[in-house]
Amino acid sequence: MTKSPSPDDRLSVAVEVAQRAGALALDYFKKRDALVIEQKRHVTDLVSEADRNVETLIRDALKAAFPEDAQLGEEHGLSQGTSGLTWVIDPIDGTAPYLNGLPGWCVSIGACDDQGPAIGIIYAPVLDELYVSSRGQGAFLNGVPLSVLPGDLRSGLLGVGANDRVKSAQVGQMLAELMEAGAAWVRYGSGALMLAWVAAGRLVGYAEPRMNAWDCMAGYALIKEAGGCVMPFPSGEAMALPAPVLGASAGAFDELDRICAFGKSADW
Repeated sequence: MTKSPSPDDRLSVAVEVAQRAGALALDYFKKRDALVIEQKRHVTDLVSEADRNVETLIRDALKAAFPEDAQLGEEHGLSQGTSGLTWVIDPIDGTAPYLNGLPGWCVSIGACDDQGPAIGIIYAPVLDELYVSSRGQGAFLNGVPLSVLPGDLRSGLLGVGANDRVKSAQVGQMLAELMEAGAAWVRYGSGALMLAWVAAGRLVGYAEPRMNAWDCMAGYALIKEAGGCVMPFPSGEAMALPAPVLGASAGAFDELDRICAFGKSADW
């Protein structure tokens, strides 16, 4: 009888795979002028051969190590599994910064089961930052333990994200209400990386009204292990669809949830 892989087995393999994927993505990044780029939904929603090839590397390596696990990835969709664990993969989160030569992009590999986020690995090669977490084992940046910021919504910078899946007026209203509450917000090119920064105590929280599982699952795992709070992401078949994302320090989460009101307004 084949022994089921342990959480440590999965974590160690996934960390090694993330580093290999990051090295491949970085190699493409240095030669990005030669990349083949395609438009997806609109002119700022792009995909390159780097995205697809990096995801293929990740999927093939995880499949070889853990053939019974399911996989959900941005570029190649869902493959079924029987173990109850699903790997959630974004090969290059922050494709627009990546293609424009900016450093704020990352490889994101998360895993979830019926209890929610289980593993989170976010690797930002240009920044030389490797974020790692496993359920019950804490969260780390380059081996150093992480913890979210103490205090409320005004104790640090807030990260925000938005896209064309939501009404621009509603996003504007959300930002106005955050400013009225005294929050200082920033927007960066990678939602996954901003979630990692919440876990690292660099941001007090992150909010985006519509986000994909592959953008947030690893970050959610990191935030929970760093002592923060997250809005549950849909499970089952709904996990393949965009949903509201909210992650923050314990002291900021409830107020941020109230102001954003994701899922509580028809406009979202």
